[in-house]
Amino acid sequence: MKAPATTQKLRGSYYTPGTIAHFLADWSIQSATANILEPSCGDGNILEAAVETLLTRGADKSAVPQQIHGVEIDTVEAEKAASRFTIHGIPRLEHVWAGDFFQFCEEHLFSEQRFDAVIGNPPFIRYQNFQEAHRVVAFRLMKHAGLRPTRLTNAWVPFLVASTLMLNPDAGRLAMVIPAELLQVGYAAELRRFLTNHYSKLTLFTFRKLVFADIQQEIVLLLGERNGQNHTGIRTIELNDLDDLVNYQHKVGFADPLKEMDHTTEKWTQYYLDQRELDLLRSLRSDKRLTISRSVMDVDVGIVTGLNEFFVLTEQQAEAQQLLDHTRPIVTRSAHLQGIGFTQQDLRENTARQLPSRLLCLPDSPLEMMSEAVRNYVLLGESKGFHEGYKCRIRNRWYVVPSVWPPDAFMLRQIHSYPKLILNETDATSTDTIHRVRFVSKFAPKMMVAAFLNSLTFAFTEIIGRSYGGGVLELEPSEAQALPLPLLNAERLDCNCLDALIRTGNIESVLDITDKVLLIEGLGLSQQDVLSLRGAWYKLRDRRINRNHTKGPE
Repeated sequence: MKAPATTQKLRGSYYTPGTIAHFLADWSIQSATANILEPSCGDGNILEAAVETLLTRGADKSAVPQQIHGVEIDTVEAEKAASRFTIHGIPRLEHVWAGDFFQFCEEHLFSEQRFDAVIGNPPFIRYQNFQEAHRVVAFRLMKHAGLRPTRLTNAWVPFLVASTLMLNPDAGRLAMVIPAELLQVGYAAELRRFLTNHYSKLTLFTFRKLVFADIQQEIVLLLGERNGQNHTGIRTIELNDLDDLVNYQHKVGFADPLKEMDHTTEKWTQYYLDQRELDLLRSLRSDKRLTISRSVMDVDVGIVTGLNEFFVLTEQQAEAQQLLDHTRPIVTRSAHLQGIGFTQQDLRENTARQLPSRLLCLPDSPLEMMSEAVRNYVLLGESKGFHEGYKCRIRNRWYVVPSVWPPDAFMLRQIHSYPKLILNETDATSTDTIHRVRFVSKFAPKMMVAAFLNSLTFAFTEIIGRSYGGGVLELEPSEAQALPLPLLNAERLDCNCLDALIRTGNIESVLDITDKVLLIEGLGLSQQDVLSLRGAWYKLRDRRINRNHTKGPE
């Protein structure tokens, strides 16, 4: 039986499907005499798989209770784990410790004991829910390992670091269920480098479908080998679902080739690509003819109103409340930006469709100095408690929205099919679902929004951004400013033609035009290089879009 949802959220615990538990144990336990550690064992799902694997390797039943070590913070679950193996003719496990794994690790760190296999599914606990007593020790261990934890650090990160420290450095194997955030989020950059430095080989198993019931969290199976040698590479193996994993575990070894890793802090999403695609992207990353976005544009978040229900209105609502003179145009969703230019006609069409397109912009003045219509509307909001929301509460005057400037262009923050930079030809601003862009170079704005549409930039967007279980790619401002842009020959692009094609959904024709002008004629890339770039974009885009949720085993 699973813990209640609220307990799960605080403990970050979601029990491991049996298929995954047995796969991890089968790979990591290489001999009948292996010593095994499970750092967050729950009621013993993975420990049971470890016991069964040891027995199949020929372990003596009387020795198994000495070989298995588990740590579990919940005393009730720890007791279940220690006493569940009588069905195998094995007495109670002697080394299931009820307590904090980080304390366990710290106490054992300077002892001679290390483990041949560490197998686990560490908890997913955000900083704000990470109990301070445990977090202090966890962060101390991370600093001991040379990492710098921050307020973005999730509990699974120090779990992975501490597990590595407990592993036999000459012949140890680590097998863990890890959030796919490992591949792509900025706060895991140091961790990715740490893993590269500590493991001779890394293998990532990923799934096209979500395999944990009840959570929209993509996971990867991380397999790390330590054999005393320098790092030799990484392999990525993508499966459809757990049924594929059952079939895969019967294979001898991994036939998929190791790929040479970039030993920087770059995201591991790129390792879904083949070696030719990786080599091409690496060579282009250092091409001085490409322009990094930050040198030609500043990307900032859109407006955080604190309560769109109150501050963002349709024009019809604004007129009914006699507030139209106190509003300005706003774009609230990327779907409201049809082309690569947002025009006055687009604004009129959004208004006619009764989309929320007016932002309430009140002066920073006492309420008694406002019109009767404004006073009535603000008082209505207060009667509903709108002023008590966090963003409103911390303002000098809750009804005054700050930073309402209109940008030179909009950039999609959340991307489904492809990224887009949209020239703003109105005085509209945007909510924080869309980034606001200021151009800071001599290049013509139309030239830049046209040049943004190319296979090279699209491929790097998939690598630099991060995706979630629902298939959406998200770009933070700092990531958007790291995108490479091919601007050579951009003045030859017909922005109006590209805009018309975009509005009819014909992105392929757009790329055929821009890739020829920018990549082949501008950068001198071959047709095969361009096909590789577009193929890399397809591969990464389709992978995130096609991930669907499927209910896995309990």
